[in-house]
Amino acid sequence: MEQAFDIVIAGGGLNGPALGLALADAGLRVAVVDDRPADLRAGDSFDGRAYALALASQRLLGALGLWSGLAGKAQPILKVEATQGAAGEGAGPFGLHFDSAEIEEGRLGYMLEDRFLYRALLTAMEDRVTHLPGVAVTGQEPGAAGIEIALSDGSRLSARLLVGADGRRSGVAERAGIRRIGHDYGQIALVAAVDHDLPHQGIAHQFFMPGGPLAILPLPGNRSSIVWSEPEDEARAILALDDAAFLEVLRPRFGGFLGEIRLAGPRFSYPLSLTLAERYAAPRVALVGDAAHGVHPIAGQGLNLGLRDVAALAEVLILARRRGEDIGTMPVLERYQAWRRPDATALALGMDGVNALFSNGNPLLRTARELGMGLVDALPPLRRGFMRQAAGLRLDPMPRLLAGQRP
Repeated sequence: MEQAFDIVIAGGGLNGPALGLALADAGLRVAVVDDRPADLRAGDSFDGRAYALALASQRLLGALGLWSGLAGKAQPILKVEATQGAAGEGAGPFGLHFDSAEIEEGRLGYMLEDRFLYRALLTAMEDRVTHLPGVAVTGQEPGAAGIEIALSDGSRLSARLLVGADGRRSGVAERAGIRRIGHDYGQIALVAAVDHDLPHQGIAHQFFMPGGPLAILPLPGNRSSIVWSEPEDEARAILALDDAAFLEVLRPRFGGFLGEIRLAGPRFSYPLSLTLAERYAAPRVALVGDAAHGVHPIAGQGLNLGLRDVAALAEVLILARRRGEDIGTMPVLERYQAWRRPDATALALGMDGVNALFSNGNPLLRTARELGMGLVDALPPLRRGFMRQAAGLRLDPMPRLLAGQRP
């Protein structure tokens, strides 16, 4: 038997459920199809995976009714310090120093573990969204009045719109004929959490080294998450080490400012690439998150970019439905694409440029980089502008969900 919905979302990670909740709260019938079993990411044990939530993303979670249950598990980011240097040499003399005391919101963002965010989304979907775990979207047939969707278990769904929130290798995008552009960075990100002897004071560090950036991000207690990028060959050699040897390689890069460090959970890795969809919409299809733009993890903006998509698409669809429009038609979807594609592309290419500029040991470039960071740091209005941009507070127009309001 075929089930009918207003919107079917392919992808049950984080962006898909967030979009589903936003649309369901406006009275739309929504199904979220997730090819992974629901319990794979909803465990209770700490595994070190965490996200840097921009302030605007935190407000979106508040508008969805989730933040009150998450606030006590989150670590506020009070300062960000970005410097450059090399392993064993420490930071250079110049850098960027962002202090939340300089902006009226009093926070730059929050660190939140994946397990807490995913579980909150999963619980909220129980009463508001049809969640179909353990199956995948395998086919789609757009038509004049809607789109027919085939699932891996042989069942079928129908909807006005299919949303691809299914990652960088989006099957929804491929079947819709949406091409991708981009390139590999030749880097692998090493991800882990560490316990340390000294408190981090809510400070996030971005340390630029010749091989790639190392982010040290504060978690509750004396614990931090690290995202460490290295060239592929070097990263594979590090991945092959046991935990003790891994720490020996990490320590001269990490430095001693937090005292002795110890691994606090398992290690993860993933290859780094830039991948941009040439379009965010096709007949009866829209893309959000990594399906639209896969970016370098510098500044931790991947999830935040996806939640910007969620907020904009939800607002476009909800307002179109109130006007009596068919939400799956191209005039509606092109409003979303025009709203999100320029911002996401600019930010993705900006991070691409920063990685190219900083991930090398050229001494002339190193001097130029330090002078540039020192100049920005010495100009308070420019520095505050960068802070507000990173916090997601400078979008124009600002989607209502990112302002903590429902569309």
